[in-house]
Amino acid sequence: MIRGWQYRIAAFTALASLVGMAHTAQAAQCGNSAAGFENWKREFSQEAKANGVGQTAISALMNTDYATATIRADRGQKSFRLSLDQFMAKRGAPVIVSRGRSLKQSNASLFASLEQRYGVPPGPLIAIWGMETAFGTQRGNQNTLSAVATLAYDCRRSEFFTDQLYAALELIDRGVLSGSTRGSMHGEIGQTQFMPKNILQYGRGGNLDNTADALEATANFLKAHGWRAGAGYQPGEPNFRAIQAWNAASVYQQAIALIGQQIDGGTRRSAER
Repeated sequence: MIRGWQYRIAAFTALASLVGMAHTAQAAQCGNSAAGFENWKREFSQEAKANGVGQTAISALMNTDYATATIRADRGQKSFRLSLDQFMAKRGAPVIVSRGRSLKQSNASLFASLEQRYGVPPGPLIAIWGMETAFGTQRGNQNTLSAVATLAYDCRRSEFFTDQLYAALELIDRGVLSGSTRGSMHGEIGQTQFMPKNILQYGRGGNLDNTADALEATANFLKAHGWRAGAGYQPGEPNFRAIQAWNAASVYQQAIALIGQQIDGGTRRSAER
């Protein structure tokens, strides 16, 4: 368990703001193919070093490869355009609900502790866990740093992923991640698939490959995005906004809310709208 660096998150956030201004002013040139990636790495590495990134992380960055599979996945997220029923079927919602109810019972003390501390009931946490990694069984095998670096280089969402890349490099310098860390196609890692910046902000210093740490980080994320204990989390209810913060896709948000409600037994409804 790496606990010490969590107390430096506030300082890093302030640093990240300054870094953001710095690399905006002298940003390495983005591209739309593998052709310019090596030159971009050299330019970005110089900028990162000037912004305080350490040699361990710089060396890891220089060893990254252009992640063609990540680009292909980023261009082909067709499931988010499905109807809710189609999306639920494609993602195996009945299996998530069935397995989720079992896990809720077998981990009752953990979920009770998380609800007491963060106000988040088991349903949405289990729904996210099941949806993201099939309860930890499908965490991805893509090199995390290569994925994030490729997307920072790619012109489509360069600004967003540049922030993620700086966070990943910070985590490598701290020893939380390494250049060989593996995860999903966009750089998500752990049981509930946290991006590097969210690890810094909400990971609480835990190992997100560990179930308890990952679920705590997820509950912490939801609480930080306005989750209120006892309030409902279906569309139109107060806590649905926190689910929306987790993922931008409307069909995903609705699925998490519905699966969570089915796991929770449909009893957690809020009188406050």
